[in-house]
Amino acid sequence: MTAAEIESIVGGYHGDAFRILGPHSIRRKVGQARWEVRAFLPQAETAEVLSDGQVWPMEKRHADGFFCAQMAGDPKRYTLRAHLWDGRDIEIEDPYRFGQLISDTEIYLHGEGTLHEAYRTLGAHLAEADQVRGVRFAVWAPNAENVTVAGEFNDWDIRRHPMRRRNGGFWELFIPGLGEGTTYKYNVRSRFAGHQQLKADPYAFECEMPPKSASVVWNIDHYHWNDAAWLEQRAKTDWLKSPVSVYEVHAESWMRDPQGQPLTYREMAVKLVEYVVRMGYTHIELLPIMEHPFSGSWGYQVIGYFAPTARFGTPDDFRYFVDCCHQAGIGVLVDWVPGHFPKDAHGLVFFDGTALYEHADPRQGEQKEWGTLVFNYGRNEVRTFLISNALFWLKEYHIDGLRVDAVASMLYLDYSRKAGEWLPNQFGGNENLEAIDFLRRFNELAHQEPGVFTAAEESTAFPGVSKPVYLGGLGFTMKWNMGWMHDMLDYFSKDPVYRKFQHNHITFSLLYAFTENFVLPISHDEVVHGKGSLINKMPGDEWRQFANVRAFLAYMWGHPGKKLLFMGQDIGQREEWNSSGQIRWELLEFDFHRKLQTLVRELNRIYRSSPALYQVDFNYRGFEWVDFRDSANSVIAFLRRAEDPRDFILFCCNFTPVPREGYEFGVPEEGFYEEILNTDSELFGGSNLGNGGLVSSRPIPKHGHASSIAVTLPPLAVVAFRKR
Repeated sequence: MTAAEIESIVGGYHGDAFRILGPHSIRRKVGQARWEVRAFLPQAETAEVLSDGQVWPMEKRHADGFFCAQMAGDPKRYTLRAHLWDGRDIEIEDPYRFGQLISDTEIYLHGEGTLHEAYRTLGAHLAEADQVRGVRFAVWAPNAENVTVAGEFNDWDIRRHPMRRRNGGFWELFIPGLGEGTTYKYNVRSRFAGHQQLKADPYAFECEMPPKSASVVWNIDHYHWNDAAWLEQRAKTDWLKSPVSVYEVHAESWMRDPQGQPLTYREMAVKLVEYVVRMGYTHIELLPIMEHPFSGSWGYQVIGYFAPTARFGTPDDFRYFVDCCHQAGIGVLVDWVPGHFPKDAHGLVFFDGTALYEHADPRQGEQKEWGTLVFNYGRNEVRTFLISNALFWLKEYHIDGLRVDAVASMLYLDYSRKAGEWLPNQFGGNENLEAIDFLRRFNELAHQEPGVFTAAEESTAFPGVSKPVYLGGLGFTMKWNMGWMHDMLDYFSKDPVYRKFQHNHITFSLLYAFTENFVLPISHDEVVHGKGSLINKMPGDEWRQFANVRAFLAYMWGHPGKKLLFMGQDIGQREEWNSSGQIRWELLEFDFHRKLQTLVRELNRIYRSSPALYQVDFNYRGFEWVDFRDSANSVIAFLRRAEDPRDFILFCCNFTPVPREGYEFGVPEEGFYEEILNTDSELFGGSNLGNGGLVSSRPIPKHGHASSIAVTLPPLAVVAFRKR
């Protein structure tokens, strides 16, 4: 130990603190060993070592608080006692007397990219070493000169607790006496240009509530789950052949309390769960619930990938919410954002003074449109971070599925880039081969969790998004049908007099409906940024607007594919979604809004009770056109069939405000046909024109069938029939 090394310890830039601090053998003679205990205690006036009932005074070797004590033998277990500048006396365990805590195998697997539960190795964990309790910290920063742990426990002094350097870029430290709730950050000092920055822990299980940004020690193992029955049933469920009706929610703006504050996780576990059960949805999908510094990002610019946001409560509170959903028979999906991360200084950006999680070249590593950085999917340790994160939410929080955000931005190197702003792959193409490989591996591992499914928000014609990896696909369970969404919203925004010229918009989707396992989404992105709410996209007066929405939703629920509707659209909220406010629940005082909500509840009831509407969503056997040629009248009709083809429902749609009586449609079998849905019913806010609940077939051939029925088509309405 040299004077320069002591200087580097007190200066906070020594790269191997364990070589200096703690107990060290300094000289050995026959039958005698000399040891020295060294400690950096900048807050102490005097210090001493307590070992085996003996007290060894420590000599102050540096004015800033570097102390040494020489002892006759190996001190083994000892404590440090110090008299502080403020007059207090403290007795502490020395963090630098403990050995290594992370195994070489874990380090190797992390570097290989196969440490799929890296959150159990890295981050802050309650631990016990040599019968002493404390917290074990570990972080990956391969280009750091030194890394220290700072927090309230050491007055945020970035010099006091330097970490042990390990192979593979790991840094670790066990700090005795710390417990759950400890706030901390890592001060990462780079080997390059002296760059240093206080960083939040990438693997932290809890974070402070923004705008505070420290990480918080949390024990993820003490919550007692009560959803075993749900998980057992989920494992037996084939979601591709089951009803999936998703209620998409932004937790901060779904509902607020009388003081204008967002509901807590535990309040949502009552109010949100009750609402979703009452409305008949099968799943709740939460916009990203991971910790994010800026509420205006809606959660899509994540800092704490392993921490549910503290805005609504603790990690255990969020577990309670998921638990209550499951006990009520509701699945929970979360948006997952592996495509990019923000540039906030305490986050992943330039983590160890180099482009560690991102690419160094902005042509690969930056999304200028969003002001974010792109993960380096070719780096094993980054893949480990992301895959571990996905599995973390599935395993530790019992999440039922992950909706992966902005998949197209991951798949294409030239996404949202002009010529010269991107680099082609090794074959000269624009596909991000490393991201494709990552997504395939993610889906393989995610689907090993029983009953879990994944969905891709992918807006291009990239082939095989929802095909299994072994068939050359990306491996997602489902894909959002963005084309259907845009076509339908464009069609319904037109005045009905012009719809005959846009008839292909409502038929085109069936040309590709079975090329992927599609979800039909009306998501948050479609009711914000000047796009208008769903009701305000519709033309005409109030009656026609609501009639259009009713017809649109009924057509959506009848169309092949799983369903997703963003909050507020099921009550006809006129304002665009405002992430700083709440849903306009007071609108339910008015008939049109309340009755639209009744329709959505009835659509979900019919959907969940009718195998014809969900068993064969992704094969042509589940759909049959009856009539799609009447563009002049904007009328279409189709059949949906269950796995048993004799179980079918006929949908008849009139997308103009002109009532049509005696309109004939061919039917597969003769008999009586019960009108199970009429969106023009007075119960839903319509004019109550219909078919009296029942029609009888006639032996008149029509549309390729030997029998037909003549029905009344109400204005701007959908009617559906089931053979009695």
